[in-house]
Amino acid sequence: MLYAILSFLHVAHEPPKNVLIAELYSRQDWEKSFAFYEGVTETGWLIGLVLGFLTSIYGFHPDATLLLCAVLNLAAFVLSLFLVTDPLLVFERRLVNIERSTNFACRGVFIASRLFDGTQVNERLRKENVAAFCTGLVLFSLATSILFTPMPIFVSEVAASASLSSSIVFAIFVLNSGGAVLGYTLAGRLSNRSTGKTNIDRIVAFRGLLSLVLVLFAYIENPLYNVTLVTTVLILMGFAYALFLVYMLSLSMELIPSGKAGLFNVLLGIGGACGSFIGPFIAAQTVGFTGVFIIAGAIFFTAYLTFKIFA
Repeated sequence: MLYAILSFLHVAHEPPKNVLIAELYSRQDWEKSFAFYEGVTETGWLIGLVLGFLTSIYGFHPDATLLLCAVLNLAAFVLSLFLVTDPLLVFERRLVNIERSTNFACRGVFIASRLFDGTQVNERLRKENVAAFCTGLVLFSLATSILFTPMPIFVSEVAASASLSSSIVFAIFVLNSGGAVLGYTLAGRLSNRSTGKTNIDRIVAFRGLLSLVLVLFAYIENPLYNVTLVTTVLILMGFAYALFLVYMLSLSMELIPSGKAGLFNVLLGIGGACGSFIGPFIAAQTVGFTGVFIIAGAIFFTAYLTFKIFA
């Protein structure tokens, strides 16, 4: 029950945080701003994993770990009272919607004028498919949750087969988080409005390919090679997820109407909740981890096709 309450409070802060960033910065700076924010929070996540790694090595009691978490949460609460402020004016997202409508109308007039002049036009006039966007978001979240919910158990088993300490699991996820930090850094440097739409489907397809690569562990007999394979894939997974999240946050603030920013988190939550049940069920009750990787990869590629329709 406490864990469910913590999850509720964690998700509750996401929509106002996204709107706050969108209103504090202009549209051309959204990717860079979201990348900076997510990079900072991912760095905090990475430090937390390192602390968990150290506490497990030195045999700290779980009570001490929970007390440390409570103190850090209290410090975050106190700092937010002084450092988080509302924007003076709330109009950036409305301006973006007006700009999108104006650009669509201008493209329509341009294409019509070329056709009336008898000029061949290769460009098609089409709006973004918001339904496809939402469907792809749910599918991506579903595949991610199916893959990562049982992942700590899988990594523990791989480490145990190589006769490594269980603490190595923390180290592997530290590297996964480090890959995400690199992804946020790159997303901030390469940020522009067109990058997200053109690269989202490629990023999703790449995640699907990485999921299928994990199937190779069943055919590799050397345990150390398996540890290396899993670690490499998780680093690349974290890197790809960072790029995806930055682009999706920016697009969601552009596409989702004002007052409904929480829809982004609802869609992620639906996919995540379903995947949290399906992933362990597949791993423990049916076809094992190989089935988890294949099913997650197939859903990632389905999400890839959905985002192709959206863009």
